[in-house]
Amino acid sequence: MSGRISEIETKTDFVDSDLKYMQEKPDRKEVYTAEGSDSQKPDVKTTSKDSVFCDLFRERKYALQLYKAIHPEDTEVTEADIGDVTIKNIFTDQEYNDLGMTVREKLLLMLEAQSNWTVNIIIRIFLYLAHTWNEYIEQTRQNRYGSKKLDVPRPEFYVIYAGDRKTRPEWIRLSEEFFEGNREFLEINVKVLYGEGKDDIISQYVDFTEIYNDQVKKHGKTREAVLETIRICKARNVLREYLSGREKEVISIMMGLFDQEKAMERYIEQVGNEKKEEGRLEGRLEGHREGHLEGRLEGAAEEIVETGFEFAMSKEDIIRRLQNKLDIPIQKATEYFNRYGRQTM
Repeated sequence: MSGRISEIETKTDFVDSDLKYMQEKPDRKEVYTAEGSDSQKPDVKTTSKDSVFCDLFRERKYALQLYKAIHPEDTEVTEADIGDVTIKNIFTDQEYNDLGMTVREKLLLMLEAQSNWTVNIIIRIFLYLAHTWNEYIEQTRQNRYGSKKLDVPRPEFYVIYAGDRKTRPEWIRLSEEFFEGNREFLEINVKVLYGEGKDDIISQYVDFTEIYNDQVKKHGKTREAVLETIRICKARNVLREYLSGREKEVISIMMGLFDQEKAMERYIEQVGNEKKEEGRLEGRLEGHREGHLEGRLEGAAEEIVETGFEFAMSKEDIIRRLQNKLDIPIQKATEYFNRYGRQTM
């Protein structure tokens, strides 16, 4: 008797990445680099969707510091060895804090996870790797169908975590998180970086995010929270050089992110209100339909009861006839009999 309430289905359109690469770089014949980037020009224009994570590590001197924090044993690496520094979500038109860069023969894929922790990061990294290798093969003009072994950069996977979850594993693994430890055919190992106990660029970035979160709790998503974050970080020598050199840009980036978050909150609220209104409308329509159907059932029940009494049928036979004719349970049939039987007697 009840109808179905229609559902709103939100779909995410997936688009290709707009990453483009050049094939020339000093000291190497072929290198995978971001459009417009080379060792002499470490900066890339920021966009309205940038985050501080993106803006900080797209500069080669900070990307180099990041690499050295991960590989302190590599004492000879220089900015010239940093190939591309790309920060792009290749699957949707939204930006995520994801970093990819080549350093000599290595390909580092690094994601940031602040407060929202999810093991799906492993899947994202795997998909990034497949996409990046595919682009590299295309741009270096290698034949993926030929017999010659392909030359691809060796991948390393990292997550910078700045949240406060209780468990803090050093590694997260595809097999353990998704396949009950079975790594027979595929394994992805991701190292988790917490920035603990050091004064390197990773530790400073984690400190920056913690200070920022504290200020947002105090002042909300306001300009005051941004300015206080920058002031405190400078006083504590946290990303001081970066914040001093790009303070205006950082303020603009963080305020822009606030605006985006507010816009998203308004959008979610609007969608929620629309769903509620649809639900109320559907409920009214359903109530009307059920009321109309109930009225028809009552009319039919009254007629069956009256006919039963005219033919001197027993109470049990009338109730059984109500059940069979109207396809209702015995309790409902008994209710109709009691209601209309009194009127007939």
